[in-house]
Amino acid sequence: MSKIYITTAIPYVNGTPHIGHAMDYLLSDVYSRYHKMSGDEVRFQAGTDEHGNKVFAKAEASGLDVNDYVNENSQKFRDFIERLGVEPTDFIRTTDKDHERRCQMIWQKLSNHIYSDSYEGWYCEGCENFVTEKEYSENNGICPDHQKPYQRLSEKNYYLRISDFKEKIRSAIESGEMKILPEFRAKEIINLLNDSPDVSISRPRKNLSWGIPVPGDDSQVMYVWLDALSNYITVLGYPEQDISEWWPASVEFVGKDILRFHAIIWPAMLLGLGLPLPKTLHSHGYILADGQKMSKSIGNVVDPIEVLDAHGRDAFRYYFLRHADTFMDSDFTWEKFNNAYNNELANDLGNLVQRLTTLISKNNIAYHKKDNNFSPAYVEAMNEMNFNHAIEHAWSHIQDLNKAINEAKPWELAKNGETEKLTQALTMFADKLLHANYELNPFLPDVAAKIDDIFSSEKITPPATPLFPKN
Repeated sequence: MSKIYITTAIPYVNGTPHIGHAMDYLLSDVYSRYHKMSGDEVRFQAGTDEHGNKVFAKAEASGLDVNDYVNENSQKFRDFIERLGVEPTDFIRTTDKDHERRCQMIWQKLSNHIYSDSYEGWYCEGCENFVTEKEYSENNGICPDHQKPYQRLSEKNYYLRISDFKEKIRSAIESGEMKILPEFRAKEIINLLNDSPDVSISRPRKNLSWGIPVPGDDSQVMYVWLDALSNYITVLGYPEQDISEWWPASVEFVGKDILRFHAIIWPAMLLGLGLPLPKTLHSHGYILADGQKMSKSIGNVVDPIEVLDAHGRDAFRYYFLRHADTFMDSDFTWEKFNNAYNNELANDLGNLVQRLTTLISKNNIAYHKKDNNFSPAYVEAMNEMNFNHAIEHAWSHIQDLNKAINEAKPWELAKNGETEKLTQALTMFADKLLHANYELNPFLPDVAAKIDDIFSSEKITPPATPLFPKN
């Protein structure tokens, strides 16, 4: 039995949960459930990032006290996680007093790598990050993620000396000590690392009042990335507790837009603290809306709650885990979603369970469920965190089983009185279904539990209502 620590990027609470957040949670949850089923002990972190100008400004615009605002919006993310059927073991808020205290202790432990300096440069408020002149020019002065012009800022801040750690970070990536998935993103990070400047880790209090005070300097507040990234270890109790039982993280799931922070700033912090680097950084792409990046200005944002309401949690998880690429940008349209529900979940799986249980019940077949194990190809895909391949492998069993039933025609065996052949065929089909169901469990835990319960009964009967009622 191994100990597995899984982390998710903590979202800002200046908005409501979106599809991108769902991908972090779903991928993490699948990996967590797989390891639990494999007998491993899992710790799984989620949380909310609650400091910074964006949050404070949104609270003011909403007419709410900032504490009330972050409490209300943090709860929205907890509710969303529950609605998705995602089960983290730990939920951290960056306004937690334990986190704030531990962040200040981390700052002090990094003090040999921190210096004060004045800086003038281009800043994106959406990213809460300064960019280099090269990035500014390449992006024509506009942040590609937020579609807003960079601001020219001049400030006196504290800086983390990234230059102290560049060679160690590069070596960790190239040697696989810190694996980056997909692999081509590792080359991107190394190219960024070459030009990566020392990073601002504070803002003047006059420009940022909502944050953790810098130890020993009341005029400065911690920059949100140092505050936010620390959550992965403060939730374990660092530096007040020994975290070696769980750290380094087995995998950290992040969107591609924030990979650079997790692959450069975060490793620099860890190296400065004398801690090992996470074993794997897993970055996923964007969910596009009919081929376009979702944008409020375009008006094509897909509300995940609306998708959940349409066909329920299993359908949501199924679509975004099978039809959204594990690593690359993927597309969502309502037509694709509804087709996947009706043609795959309702027809391929729901109808299969309905007709197989009907045949077993009608012919009084005594069925005893066997124990199941993951097949080698499935284990390989899951261990490589290529979740598309894993669910495709499991779903191929469903498709093959439907074909096998059509070819065997068990209803004709029943009609001809070939009881022994009928019993053998239906038992084999049930075994194959439950094997596929076992491998689908990390992806579709609700329906997997229902199917398991049906075939665990002393007398198997068809479900009273279809597992996936068609529109």
